[in-house]
Amino acid sequence: MAKKETNEKPKEQKKPAVKKSTAKKTAPKKAADKKKSTIKRAVKKETYVPNLKKQYKESIVPALKKRFGYRNVMEVPHISVISINMGIGDAKTNPKALENAVEELSLITGQKAVVTRSRKDISNFKIRKGFPVGCKVTIRGNRMYEFLERLISIALPRTRDFNGLSFKSFDRKGNYSFGVIEQIVFTEIDYDKIDAIRGMDVTIATSANSDDEAYWLLKEFGFPLREKPVKQEEVAEAA
Repeated sequence: MAKKETNEKPKEQKKPAVKKSTAKKTAPKKAADKKKSTIKRAVKKETYVPNLKKQYKESIVPALKKRFGYRNVMEVPHISVISINMGIGDAKTNPKALENAVEELSLITGQKAVVTRSRKDISNFKIRKGFPVGCKVTIRGNRMYEFLERLISIALPRTRDFNGLSFKSFDRKGNYSFGVIEQIVFTEIDYDKIDAIRGMDVTIATSANSDDEAYWLLKEFGFPLREKPVKQEEVAEAA
C-alpha cells in the first residue's frame, strides 16, 4: 500500500505545473497580436496615391460638375482602362523581334505584355489562324494613372514635330485612340539596345456618355489636345 501512495504523489504535483506554463505563454501572444493589428492599421493609412488620381478627386471632379451640372459625384466621368497595342509584321518569321517587342512594352507600362494572335486565316498576308501578330497590355488602377502621367509630361513632348493631338479621334462613346510613332519617346527604352523602331496604338477608355464630356475630362488631366473651334451660336450666346 505504501508503494501505491508514492506513485500517486508525483502525478498530482505535475498537473498544476503544466497549467502555469500555458498561462504564461498565452499572455505574450495576445500582446503580439495587438501590436500586429496596430501596425497593419498604420500601413493602411499611409497608402500610396498617384498624383493624377489625387488631382482627379481634388480638382477635376468639381470642375466637371460645374461645367456639365452633375448633381451626383457618381455621374462624373472617369478613365477606366488604358490599352496599348503594338503590331509586328514579321512576328511569324522573326521570333526575336516579338520577344524584343514584348520586353519593350513591358518596360514602358510596368506590366507583362501579352502576345496577340490572328483570329482567322488571311491568305494575302500569308497568315494562318493562331500565328503571332503583335503584343498588347491593358492597365488599370494606380499603374494606369502612373503611365498616363509619364505619357503626358514626358513621352508626348519628346515626340518629333509635336503640335498636339487631334480632337476628332473620339469614337462617339467617350473613348479616345491615338498612335505613337516611335517607342523611343519613352525614357524606359534605351536607344542603343533596340533592334528596330516600332510604333504603338494607345486607347483610353472612359465612362463618359459623349465625346464632349470625354474631351473635357482629358483636357482637365492636362492631355495635349488641340482646341476645338468655337461655334458661331455659342459666340452669339456669350455676347
